[in-house]
Amino acid sequence: MRESYAVVLVFLAVGMAFAWVSILVSRLVHPHHPTPEKLTTYECGEDPIGRAWVRYNTRFYTVALVFIIFEAEILFMFPWAVAYRKLGLFAFVEMLLFVGILLTGLVYVWAKGDLDWVKPSPPFTRDDARLPDQVRRWGARPARRAAPAAVSAEDAS
Repeated sequence: MRESYAVVLVFLAVGMAFAWVSILVSRLVHPHHPTPEKLTTYECGEDPIGRAWVRYNTRFYTVALVFIIFEAEILFMFPWAVAYRKLGLFAFVEMLLFVGILLTGLVYVWAKGDLDWVKPSPPFTRDDARLPDQVRRWGARPARRAAPAAVSAEDAS
């Protein structure tokens, strides 16, 4: 039993030593000529604009999580497909249940509109957020101003 742990420890030590030696040799051999252009932040071939601490849209994270969920689905379906003939009807029903749960999540996210990259604007404007506290407390909304009527050539003269 102890020999099996010893083998694992030897492999870990050799792996860590290989990684450290590779980093050390790379550090000693590579040329080091920093220039301002080399030291700038790289953003997909474009010059960075603005600050690095920007707020990302939460829809980005939602789409990323949905992608990971469906990648996990594929990961679990592959071994099931390989051993399908041996597992029989019970495994088929289990996989249908698994896919059904994932599809329910997809339908929920889709119906909620989180997969749309551009959502419709909210029912209020920025001007509504600047209302006096008294009006905001009562829940009243200011009346919308009508668009100015078109002026005809006769009225202008």
